[in-house]
Amino acid sequence: MELALREAQVALEQDEVPVGAIITCENKIIAKAHNQTEQLMDCTAHAEMIALSSAFNLFGSKYLPDATLYVSLEPCCMCAGALFWSQIKRVVIAAKDPTRGFSKFKPNMLHPKTEVSFGLCQSQSEYLLQTFFDKIRSK
Repeated sequence: MELALREAQVALEQDEVPVGAIITCENKIIAKAHNQTEQLMDCTAHAEMIALSSAFNLFGSKYLPDATLYVSLEPCCMCAGALFWSQIKRVVIAAKDPTRGFSKFKPNMLHPKTEVSFGLCQSQSEYLLQTFFDKIRSK
């Protein structure tokens, strides 16, 4: 998760919502990304989507049944849909997103076999998010 938070820091430095994502498989990092929606002028350029695309390309497959996603903020429903189709094994989330996070929707939007956990490095993620939104509000 620390690497996902480093990616979130990069996003913050680029005036992006500070979200970072890392995908691992067999204890190796196979993809890393941060939000790039402003830089790419693409509302789908979320950290999770970019990391998933990178991992799919690496494996030459649209499925990631042995992979784990570490992400600094709870994925939105768009990203959760992509995670569902990827059949990813596990998703580890630092901070919940009560406004736009997938868990606010019922039933669960992830694949039934996907394991989910929340709270790893939560305070660090929330600090980056608060810093970003404080900066936006002060403008």
